[in-house]
Amino acid sequence: MKITSHFGKQKLWNIFKQNLLTIATFAGVVLGILIGVAIKESEDPDDQWTSRQVMYLKFIGALFLNMLKSVIIPLIIPSLIASIGSLDLSLSGRIGLRAIVYYLSTTVFAVILGIILVVSIRPGVTSNSGNSTDPIDMSKQRNVTTADTLMDLVRNCFPPNVVQALLHQYQTKIMYPDKEPMKLGDPDPADKNTWMVKGNWTNSTNILGLVVFSIATGIAIALSGEEGKPLLRFFQSVSVVMMKVTTWIIHLAPVGVLFLIAGQLAEMDNIGEEFGKLGWYFGTVILGLVIHGLMVLPLLFTLITRTLPFRFLGNMSGAYMTAFGTASSSATLPVTIASLEEKNGVDPRIARFVLPIGATINMDGTALYEAVAAIFIAQMNGMTLSIGQIIAISITATAASIGAAGIPQAGLVTMVMVLDTVGLPSESISIILSLDWLLDRFRTAINVLGDSIGAGIVNHLSSKELEAMNSSQGSDPESIQMTGQKS
Repeated sequence: MKITSHFGKQKLWNIFKQNLLTIATFAGVVLGILIGVAIKESEDPDDQWTSRQVMYLKFIGALFLNMLKSVIIPLIIPSLIASIGSLDLSLSGRIGLRAIVYYLSTTVFAVILGIILVVSIRPGVTSNSGNSTDPIDMSKQRNVTTADTLMDLVRNCFPPNVVQALLHQYQTKIMYPDKEPMKLGDPDPADKNTWMVKGNWTNSTNILGLVVFSIATGIAIALSGEEGKPLLRFFQSVSVVMMKVTTWIIHLAPVGVLFLIAGQLAEMDNIGEEFGKLGWYFGTVILGLVIHGLMVLPLLFTLITRTLPFRFLGNMSGAYMTAFGTASSSATLPVTIASLEEKNGVDPRIARFVLPIGATINMDGTALYEAVAAIFIAQMNGMTLSIGQIIAISITATAASIGAAGIPQAGLVTMVMVLDTVGLPSESISIILSLDWLLDRFRTAINVLGDSIGAGIVNHLSSKELEAMNSSQGSDPESIQMTGQKS
């Protein structure tokens, strides 16, 4: 009995250690909410907290936010280049192409689904928002038309100077003939040839340009063979080191979240209304994940393989539970591979080639979450996004999900990147941090589900190539070792 009790305590202690960051983050969320509510409840109407006092309260949280921002470029760009550059084209061009097409297609589907839901449900808008007496000052927003926004989007994808893209992005500014800036909602002038169009470089990182450059560099490395391996190893090394730094920063999340949430609540006029918006936001994200994970992906599996997905999904239940418990697609990778090979009969060459790449670049749940969160934050701030800005969010959310580290709460880093791309205040991320620790587990489970279904689809479509490889090489699939995993 003592031995059994000892092993039971050891198991509980191991579970506690594995989930220590989540427990600490939850404690920080709760404590931050309590402090913020206590401040609002104790305020004297004639002696409210000043903006300077709120700044003091948010200071540590602001430092945490700055640290998240500082690792965006050194984490995302090398990770993108290393992920794409490490694709093993020699295994089979068609197999690799199928995997990439699947990953990109499902990620785009997830982003579009998230955008449709958040625009339809409008979780960040209250019923009386249309009659608000304190709307956003539209004159302070950038003068823009949809056509110019779309052209700026394309311009920024191809920066004239990659180093400049680290600091600036291009924006078009339109002025009337009388030199007064054209405001949003103004009627078009009768003679459109009289418009004065000016361009300027703003102090904002051109993420889209860096992403396009990284993808092109990764493809070039993959096609360069042995000559590109030294450069690939350099970016892989940078990616591993920066992932370690990111892990350190994320472990500071409980303290950062505490002060960010407390400061955000201290600034709110109506805490109950803001929590109501958060409830709608949580429901919107969960609804999107459920539709994508339990409807879109299984339907895609059924249409391609001509088989029902229930047994396949049931055999992967251990991987989903591990993903939910660890909030890490990388940590779940061994369980996912074992379930696919042993229970679903997926060829080891497919599982061990497709899954490590999928754990890096196939983040359907993360992409959907970031698209919803960005538009939700815009709604919270009373901003109406243009078509061009929504397209920018979809592109950036897709690219950010590809570069997201497969570690708990790494989506915080890429979330800041998505907000900065469309000019949304990154400080607003503090309000959704109270739910991120829980949503992170749901979206990680969807990420793993997407990887698993992708492996099953690629295995089905590649059966002829695998048979040809067996006959030409005479190799035993079981003897092939895993070609690589994400650390």
